[in-house]
Amino acid sequence: MSNTVALILIDWQQGFDDLAYWGNRNNPDAEANGAKLLNHWRKIGQPVFHVKHDSTEPQSRLNPSHPGNAIKDALAPIGDEPLYGKNVNSAFIGTTLEADLRAAGINKLVLCGITTDHCVNTSTRMAGNLGFEATIAADACATFDRKLPDGRVFEAALVHDVALASLNGEFAAVKAVDEIIAC
Repeated sequence: MSNTVALILIDWQQGFDDLAYWGNRNNPDAEANGAKLLNHWRKIGQPVFHVKHDSTEPQSRLNPSHPGNAIKDALAPIGDEPLYGKNVNSAFIGTTLEADLRAAGINKLVLCGITTDHCVNTSTRMAGNLGFEATIAADACATFDRKLPDGRVFEAALVHDVALASLNGEFAAVKAVDEIIAC
């Protein structure tokens, strides 16, 4: 097996900055931590793959016709780093990401992005189920408050932590950016 470890950056899109649309968010340092991880990956010459959500909902901040669909500057692809567009929660559905990783002989992944409990969670679960050795960068992920139909609201920090806890040891290793960089 390869010693190559790919970094998968998920949905670092400008539209997620619209808190009037999305609501309360946790981890205001997620982008800075994601950029730190990205810069490290580029420095050590490991492969980087970017994924963005192309919502099919016309009013969504992530619809390709909305300026919010764009990747944040500090986390945007450069050079030949591929960018995959998806319109579901998984980076592996409707894209060539899995085939491209396998063609490159990559079986180890580090994932980060927005939102912890949706696209990052789903992509990490699928990575594990597809046989990839996955690590999720906990402090380079963020999410928003979630509400049940009965009106109960779960704060973003709790949603984030529970999503990570459900991944840890089952689908991925959960680590902090500094811990990942130190490996």
